[in-house]
Amino acid sequence: MTTTEITPFTVTIDQTEIDDLRRRLDHTRFAPAAPGDSWDYGTPSSYLRDMVERWKDFDWREVEARINAHPNYLTEIDGQTVHFVHVRSAVSGARALLLAHTYPGSFLEFLPLIGPLTDAGFDVIIPSMPGFGFSTPVVDGVWTMARVARAYDELMRSLGYASYGVHGSDAGAMVGRELAILDPEGFLGAHVLQLFSFPSGDPAEFEGFGPKEYAALEHMQWFQSVGGYNAMNGSRPQTVAAGLSDSPVGQLAYSELFESFGNGTSLVTPEQVLEQVTLYWLTNTAAGSVRYHYEETHAQREPVVSTGRLGVAVFKDDFQTIRSLAERDNANIQHWSELEPGGHFAVLENPDAIVGDLRAFFSDAR
Repeated sequence: MTTTEITPFTVTIDQTEIDDLRRRLDHTRFAPAAPGDSWDYGTPSSYLRDMVERWKDFDWREVEARINAHPNYLTEIDGQTVHFVHVRSAVSGARALLLAHTYPGSFLEFLPLIGPLTDAGFDVIIPSMPGFGFSTPVVDGVWTMARVARAYDELMRSLGYASYGVHGSDAGAMVGRELAILDPEGFLGAHVLQLFSFPSGDPAEFEGFGPKEYAALEHMQWFQSVGGYNAMNGSRPQTVAAGLSDSPVGQLAYSELFESFGNGTSLVTPEQVLEQVTLYWLTNTAAGSVRYHYEETHAQREPVVSTGRLGVAVFKDDFQTIRSLAERDNANIQHWSELEPGGHFAVLENPDAIVGDLRAFFSDAR
């Protein structure tokens, strides 16, 4: 990999783009409601109608101000423009912590954590994954989580850090595990909200299972049953990207994961959803973001056991990682916590718990 200079960056979306978004919202053609207009069929029309009205009054400039209140930068890694936020702590001996965002999230989800984490003695680095936000355009489409992990390690080295840790959820958790597999020199560990370890088919894996593990298996099955976007993104990403790139309401509807697939547990606010969806729309990054599922599905590689230091925080209404399966695939899990409340976007729902668990996990990292 090659890294070029790091340059300051200010987010400034042209007003014509914001005006165009409002025009499109004013002329939305809603799909007829499904029977009962519930989440059983996907994003309900009534939900979209309410969110569109909220979106018309949404203040993107306020979001820009929050972004630009922190130092933003651009650099080039592995031929790809990478955007990141970098805030140093005033605490002596601060440790570097990279926050890896997920899909359909972005670097925005971590901005509220900057103050608490820097106060707790962390230098905070928040990159946008290639294809997301301002890490565009994607110059080489074959970006897997493993490649992102290598790019993030290169970023941290270019910033002068000899050691660092990483936190992530979902896609960010996958990147974190890839970094634990790499286990580069000075790696302090990966703190993740999920380890996606599934039964292999060996009956022996079920011998120690009790009610908790079987409930987690049922939750996995439900999680997969409502994850139709995985199959679409993993097989026809450019097809779905055409609709997402042309319709803001299509992008909103396709971001239903923020609502925990409508199972009634999500604590994410409408404003948090809208700021994420607005970023996707204004940067036209739907195509780059959905392509990761395709690249991961088609990656040719053998399963690898991670030996890097790992910490896991499982939230009550999120994917339920089963510890015995996780330990089968990851040989160095040193921290395990079960937290509530919170679901798949716990960083938006219960940030204090995330900060507390990060402090606990990295307090004895060497």
